[in-house]
Amino acid sequence: MTARPLRVAASPCPRLTAPVGPAAMGGHGGEVVVSEARSVVVTGASRGLGLASATYLHRRGWHVVAAMRSPDAGLARLREATGADEDDPRLTCVRLDLDDPGSIMAAGRAIENAVGAPDAVVHNAGVACAGCVEETPADVWLQTFTTNLFGPVRLTQALLPAMRTAGRGRIVVVSSVGGVRGIPTISAYSAAKGASERWAEALAGEVAPFGIGVTILVTGTFRTDILEKTRTYADTDGPYAVHHAALDQCGPRMMRLAKPPERFARALARALEESAPLARRAVGTDARMVLLASRLMPTRLYRAVTGRAMGVPRPGALRDHPVRLKPLTVPSGQSEQDA
Repeated sequence: MTARPLRVAASPCPRLTAPVGPAAMGGHGGEVVVSEARSVVVTGASRGLGLASATYLHRRGWHVVAAMRSPDAGLARLREATGADEDDPRLTCVRLDLDDPGSIMAAGRAIENAVGAPDAVVHNAGVACAGCVEETPADVWLQTFTTNLFGPVRLTQALLPAMRTAGRGRIVVVSSVGGVRGIPTISAYSAAKGASERWAEALAGEVAPFGIGVTILVTGTFRTDILEKTRTYADTDGPYAVHHAALDQCGPRMMRLAKPPERFARALARALEESAPLARRAVGTDARMVLLASRLMPTRLYRAVTGRAMGVPRPGALRDHPVRLKPLTVPSGQSEQDA
């Protein structure tokens, strides 16, 4: 699969010359606007947090390069959300499949042709999957890491030479509470997000001398279609049935805390104004609670508190339970990449 820019600017867009206050641009308190269009690449921009972010940044004056796997459908949604015309010079769409190295390299070339060195790159696209370690097939582990980590690494490698030459830029890695500490029953996703955070931390130390910063956004629960798109490999009749039954009851409670994706978009816009070489920000009440607890609590206490909140069986609780003898049914298949 190759990248095909659906709307490409004739020349690299001008960078910001000076920030403009909310009164001058009709903004609201605390929001940052730009006087001339800076460029931002948003992956997974066709739906969910990516769509909300691309829409919000476009409205704030950014030149948005929307990278997605299905541009035909995604671009239509984005134009409807932003009100952008077909010839809008601040909206560029690039085809990107994070599972395909050739697509990633072609997307990198298309992005550089459209905006030169992007002022910001937001690694938002990804996949989620549910299942314990024993339940989740090996090919799903591989795809989860490919989409959530290896793909973003390749795209960053493609874009860094221009950003390094320009001596500026910000790279935002969208993580989740699953990346802070390991979460049972979403082990592959949690491991991939944790690895993404460690990659972002290492990357920050490497690119800071060139004037490039990195931000990790630890996201909480937002009202998107991620749960509907999440493939589950949970065997609800197998040895981990007790785990899944408890977590099924926990899910609705978490969704009551969910915020609209526009909240995330506003937080992202603020993150793009960071000047620190490395920043980590929690977005959402649950994310803030998890990040704070992880920093303050010893590991043993943290695991006990979160385990009780999630309803995970206590250590040793199933040692003599008949469920331990049940056979495990391992399905095959792959998760669906966020577009």
